[in-house]
Amino acid sequence: MNSPIEKPLQVEQKTNMHYWLLFIGIIFIGTNLRAPLTSVGALIPEIRDDFGISNALAGSITTLPLLAFALLSPFAPRIANRFGMEVTMAGALLLLFLGIVIRSLAGLSFLFTGTLFVGLAIAMGNVLIPGLVKLNFPLRTGIMTGLYAVSMNIFGALGSGLSVPISSLGNVGWRGSLAVWGLMTVLALLVWIPQLRKPREARPAKKASGRKTKSLWRSSLAWQITIFMGLQSLFFYTTITWLPDILQVHGYSSSEAGWVVFFMQVALIPVTFIMPVAAEKVKNQVGLSVGTAVLFLIGFLGLLQGGVWTPLYAALIGMGCGSGFSLAMMFFTLRSNDGYEAAQMSGMAQSFGYLLAAIGPVAVGAFQDISGSWTVPLLLLTAIAVLFLLAGIGAGKDRVIQRESL
Repeated sequence: MNSPIEKPLQVEQKTNMHYWLLFIGIIFIGTNLRAPLTSVGALIPEIRDDFGISNALAGSITTLPLLAFALLSPFAPRIANRFGMEVTMAGALLLLFLGIVIRSLAGLSFLFTGTLFVGLAIAMGNVLIPGLVKLNFPLRTGIMTGLYAVSMNIFGALGSGLSVPISSLGNVGWRGSLAVWGLMTVLALLVWIPQLRKPREARPAKKASGRKTKSLWRSSLAWQITIFMGLQSLFFYTTITWLPDILQVHGYSSSEAGWVVFFMQVALIPVTFIMPVAAEKVKNQVGLSVGTAVLFLIGFLGLLQGGVWTPLYAALIGMGCGSGFSLAMMFFTLRSNDGYEAAQMSGMAQSFGYLLAAIGPVAVGAFQDISGSWTVPLLLLTAIAVLFLLAGIGAGKDRVIQRESL
């Protein structure tokens, strides 16, 4: 028979174990939020040649998940409110595994159907993670955001770097290379299973008042965060798409350009962890937002100039992307009133953000086609960085979203 002293100790041990399992689960989910997408890019030539499809159709394989992000992100919080965040996340992992398997089957229709499922599943994870962090680690949002973002970016880089070597092993091919990442999804799902035993907690009801609740989409602060999130996504996906071409104009070989792009992605990883920890420790994040915008401004203007410092300018853009992403994730939690509102804010910002991310590379490529050089597109990105700066100043002020009309 347990003594009265032993019972509180057992409860405390169970609580500590629950948070450790939740922490590990969030990290493993982070490993699945980019690798299934980044692993496709380097395999596009093999996929195109295998099916005999055009470059435009092959390129849509990478655009389709971004459109899925934009489509589902606003509805993800509603699904989580209905079924609970833990159950919804488990469902997203199952859908992700299903999508990875389907896109690895023979047939072009399976490729696009599976890719759509992958995009929808990752959209759910992207939206819900900030809410889970806000709900379960309210005093550790900075370090938790940094750790899952680092795990996401490390495995995203591994997805880019390992996909071709894996496809070259024996008879693995591009289908086997894409299917390998399903193993990480299964592992994440197994780690997440203990969270399904947790009783669902109802969202605290707001006290009734004589004022009506205002839609999040009518909040100026929410829109400043949304624009901040959207433009950093545009910078990342546009740069990843066109930086190799820009570098080759400056005299780099395709191999050298590839290494510079890799260097850019490596540069963002430490900043991805440091920025949310720093953001949590300061009263407001205006200075951090300004610093992030300056990284983009110097980087894009530097690419215009070219020269021996070009890899450094690419690294500065990478650091800006890592800083901008982490700050956006922190704004979801710091500017919201509870975990469910953080998920709603995440859904709104990521919906608009990934729509911009899908449009950005196409628009920048079109300006290059029209002008015949990269000067106009880079000046356009520099001007957009000024808009990013203004949005960051507004989003960085110390306040929370007001959901009641005056």
